[in-house]
Amino acid sequence: MQKVDASQSMAALGHVRVLDLSRILAGPWAAQVLGDLGAEVIKVENPKGGDDTRKWGPPFCPGEDGEDGDAAYFTACNRNKRSVAIDFANPEGAALVRELARDSDVVIENFKTGGLAKYGLDYESLSKENPALIYCSITGFGQSGPYAGRAGYDFLIQGMAGLMSITGAPDDQPGGGPMKVGVAVSDLFTGMYAAVSILAALNHRAVTGEGQHIDCALFDSQVAMLANQAANWLVGGVRPSRLGNNHPNVVPYRTYPVSDGHIIVAVGNDGQFDRLCRALGADDLADDTRFRTCADRVHNRDAIDAVLGELLFGYTREEIILLLNAQGVPCGPINEVPDVFGDPNALARKLVVSLPKDNRPDIKTVAFPVRLSKTPASYSLAPPDLGADTDAVLSGLLGCDEDRLASLRRSGAVG
Repeated sequence: MQKVDASQSMAALGHVRVLDLSRILAGPWAAQVLGDLGAEVIKVENPKGGDDTRKWGPPFCPGEDGEDGDAAYFTACNRNKRSVAIDFANPEGAALVRELARDSDVVIENFKTGGLAKYGLDYESLSKENPALIYCSITGFGQSGPYAGRAGYDFLIQGMAGLMSITGAPDDQPGGGPMKVGVAVSDLFTGMYAAVSILAALNHRAVTGEGQHIDCALFDSQVAMLANQAANWLVGGVRPSRLGNNHPNVVPYRTYPVSDGHIIVAVGNDGQFDRLCRALGADDLADDTRFRTCADRVHNRDAIDAVLGELLFGYTREEIILLLNAQGVPCGPINEVPDVFGDPNALARKLVVSLPKDNRPDIKTVAFPVRLSKTPASYSLAPPDLGADTDAVLSGLLGCDEDRLASLRRSGAVG
């Protein structure tokens, strides 16, 4: 487990300030990526409850007095941020956010299309005072098109953008039917596309001095992530369907039962298939003309699966994994989440980061998954309490003195 190390080298985005007006997952995920890479991230939240995911539990983090604190969900995407509680439905609150935007490099928001214009917090309004501003709007369906005004949650997008039609068991099998993925992948994909696009816009600004508006949609991002399944339809005219744990283009590439559970066999080329067969003592299978190439095996999927199923069931999980790994055949167990964090590779890669949280237990989060040799990710701030940094940010960046802060609280502009 990693502990915070304040001595880490200069961060890649240490010169960038991000004003995060987003909530839930896609926007906060993008902002956390930038924060992990060193950006200063100021999370603006409604004083009345803040980000919805603070309440998306159980489980909850321990509060200061032993009561429930924020939901674990919130901690997944809000480290390396400072929380400022501002009600921008209040004119004074909106003015404060505009002040912060004047001195920010990036704004991230995920309100309904046009929803921030009435507060003067839309791109057109803010870019007039800060032409270099990069403003990223994340919505369900984009800034244009017939669905632009609709709200878009991950579950809805997984269905509408085709993912659920290719996820789950076939209709004719027990439990068959459309199935969502176990995490909100449409949100996460969109958050990653947003972060990449923001980095591209920062690079463009470094060359030209120009800011820009980024229109990022969950629907578009999920369609892009259909990847080979989209290509199967667009190029090959093949209508993708649910195949359970089978792969549409590669065989054998699925789960198989063994004597004490299941394993995954993921054979990606003909050489690996040959080694699989010979490791199992089935040389005749490797030489069978029905199975020589990947295309042959796809056409004869049922036949190869029946034979492999019988062969593999004679082994325990540990036996077959040791055997196949020794022969260079990709395979592995199906871990539950606790198993993942106890896995020797996860421990060696230090995939858990422990962040101190006042006088409470440390908050454990999953590390940034990429190792940069010169500008590694850094972890300086635990997911913040609602409004924990309001006074520090407003006084430090906007020069608000105690009298102004008190006045803003009386008016309800800040919490």
